[in-house]
Amino acid sequence: MPKPIMNLDEVAFDDIEENGKYTSSRGQIGTQIGARKLGYNLTVVPPGKAQCPFHCHHGEEEMFLILEGEGELRFGDQRYPIRKHDVIACPQGGPEVAHQIINTGTTTMRYLALSTMSEVDTCEYPDSGKILIVTGQIAGSGVHAMFRKENTVDYYDREPS
Repeated sequence: MPKPIMNLDEVAFDDIEENGKYTSSRGQIGTQIGARKLGYNLTVVPPGKAQCPFHCHHGEEEMFLILEGEGELRFGDQRYPIRKHDVIACPQGGPEVAHQIINTGTTTMRYLALSTMSEVDTCEYPDSGKILIVTGQIAGSGVHAMFRKENTVDYYDREPS
């Protein structure tokens, strides 16, 4: 059993994205300290960047605690200024609860991200019309498929007749 405590100064950034607007560093915490039903990580976002595209989860709920910096929360069709010590709730649902944190400040933004760990999640991206289906909590297991929403097929498509 791992030690059930970790200081944020000890977090190793193991998920680093450098993709234009979507640039961030994330370090997993939950798995490192033995969490089973909650996932949490430390996320660092440089000025002018976002960690990920605007999205919503149909299986997981997320919460964010802003530790440093300031920015903007896109939430549904609204935009909210955010700053140090703000707590953000992102419940399950459709585009009305889609969310994205953008660092609009001049300094690095750091936040703690917490989520329920659903065995099955569907993530929807309203800006681009993509859908992500994920099963299994262990990397490399289960299904991980992303497709465009408009690429639907009939229920019996490719089934033997």
